[in-house]
Amino acid sequence: MPRATLNGVTLAESDHTEVVEGNHYFPPHSVNTELFRPSETTTHCPWKGDASYVNVEVDGAVVEDAAWYYPEPMDAANNIRDHFAFYGNKVDVAG
Repeated sequence: MPRATLNGVTLAESDHTEVVEGNHYFPPHSVNTELFRPSETTTHCPWKGDASYVNVEVDGAVVEDAAWYYPEPMDAANNIRDHFAFYGNKVDVAG
């Protein structure tokens, strides 16, 4: 089952992720958003749309822009609406 962890703490876990461009996108109900902190970072993908980022805080340590999601994706990426993906160089993603 795909799982995202940071320092041994589970951030997300689900057997129903959407894999896009090699990234697991976890559905909103499977993510521990209590560990998320606001980020001002946004990016744009020509076919997915505008991504919003979050910082992740575990045991007082904050990892900036560790995860992103598409709150209003373009039609081609509607399957990942509000799903969270994590940067593999910042968060351990296995599965």
